[in-house]
Amino acid sequence: MIERYSRPEMKRIWSDENKFNRWLDVEIAACDAWAEIGVVPRQAISKIKLAKCNIKRMEEILQETHHDMTAFLGAVAESVGEESRFIHLGLTSSDVMDTALSLQMVEASDILIQDVKELITVLAQKAIEHKYTPMIGRTHGIHAEPITFGLKLAIWVDEMRRNLERLTDAKRNIAVGKISGAVGTYATVPPEIEQKVCHKLGLEPAPVSNQILQRDRHAQFVTTLAIIASSLEKFATEIRALQKTEVGEVSEPFGGKQTGSSAMPHKRNPELCERICGLARLVRGFALTSMENIALWHERDISHSSTERIIIPDSCLLLDYCLYLFTSVMKGLAVYPQRMKKNLELTKGLIFSQRVMLALIDKGLTRQKAYEMTQRNAMKAWKENKNFLSLLKADADVTANISASELEALFDYEYYTQHIDEIFQRLGLTKSQWQTTIPDVTEIKPRAL
Repeated sequence: MIERYSRPEMKRIWSDENKFNRWLDVEIAACDAWAEIGVVPRQAISKIKLAKCNIKRMEEILQETHHDMTAFLGAVAESVGEESRFIHLGLTSSDVMDTALSLQMVEASDILIQDVKELITVLAQKAIEHKYTPMIGRTHGIHAEPITFGLKLAIWVDEMRRNLERLTDAKRNIAVGKISGAVGTYATVPPEIEQKVCHKLGLEPAPVSNQILQRDRHAQFVTTLAIIASSLEKFATEIRALQKTEVGEVSEPFGGKQTGSSAMPHKRNPELCERICGLARLVRGFALTSMENIALWHERDISHSSTERIIIPDSCLLLDYCLYLFTSVMKGLAVYPQRMKKNLELTKGLIFSQRVMLALIDKGLTRQKAYEMTQRNAMKAWKENKNFLSLLKADADVTANISASELEALFDYEYYTQHIDEIFQRLGLTKSQWQTTIPDVTEIKPRAL
C-alpha cells in the first residue's frame, strides 16, 4: 500500500523484515521442538537461536534460485554455520510461510480490534450526547418521520459491535499453524513437532491440512475486513449526504488552513468521508479474490500466493487507516441542531401524516378512507407549498371526525422520541459506561492520516 494510506504499526507488521523474522521464529521453534524429542542436539539450539536473515543477501540468492524459501534458508545458513543443517528439518515451505502468515494476521487483528473498539467508544459518546437531538428521518432520500441524531449513531454502535464479534471470530480461525510436511501426512515431521511449534508460537495446530492451511480461513478474514470497510462506507456516505449544502446538518472536521478546491475558495468538501468510501471499494475487491483463492488444485497450487502478497497486507493497511480516519472524523464532527430543526419543518407538517391517518382510524374510519383523506391534503400541501395542519382544519371531511384541537395535539415532535431511552438502555448506552472524553479535533492534516 502507498505511504499515504499506511499507518506505522500496521506497516511494520507487513514489512519484509517482520515477515522474514516470523519465518525465522517458525524455523527456530521447529528446531527447538526437534531438540526436545532428541533429534537435534541441544547444544546446537543456542547458536540457531542467534540466526539472522540478511535481506540483501537473500535477494542476491533469490536471483539464482527464484524461490523465496530456499533464498531465505541460504541467507540464514550463512549467519549460523554448520548447525544450519538442522534448520527446516522435515519441513516444506508452506509449513513456515503459512504459519508465519498466521502470526502476522494475528498481529494485524490485534491492531484492528483496538481500532474498532476506539471507534465504538467515540460513536457511543456521540450517540449519548445527541440522544435527544431531533432530526428528520429519511427513506428513499425523502422526509419520513422524526428521529434523533443519537438514534442514528446508536445504530452505528450496534453495527460496529457486530463487526467486533466478526473480527474476533476471524482472528480465532486464522490463529492456527501447520507443520505437517509436503502434503499433510506428517511423513517427515511428526504431529508432536507441530503441536510443540504451535504452542511455542501461541497458535493452535490445524486439525488437518495438506501442503497449506486451507484458504477458507483467509477468506473469512479478508471478507470480514471488507464487511467492516463497507460499514465505514455506509457511515461516511451518511455524513456526506448530511453535509450537502441543501441539508447542512453535520460537517466533517475542516482545518483552519485547509482548502477544498483550487478554483473555488468557498468549498468545504467532505473529502475525508469520500476517501473512506473509495478505499472501501478496494477492500471489497480483495474479498472477492480471497474467495477465489479457496479453490486450489489437489493438495495445493501456487495461484493464491501472488494475490495474497497484495490482498492480505493491503486490506489490513487500508482498514486500519479507514478506521483511524473515520474515528477522527467522528471526534471532530460538527453537528448543527438548528439546521436539523429547520429541516424538520421544511415540509410544513407533512411528516405527521401517519399520526393523522391513525387518529382517523381510531375515530372509526376504515384504513382506506383515512388514508385517502390524509393523502388528499398531503398532496395539496406538497403541490401548493401550504401548511398541512391548516389544510386538514379546512377539510370538512376531516373535521367531521376529529376536532381542530385534537389535530393540533398530533403535531408533536416528542411523540417520536418517547422510546429513545428504552432503545439506549437495550444497547447499554448510558453516560456511566462511556465517561471518556473526546478530544477536540480542530485541524486534520491529510498526510498524517
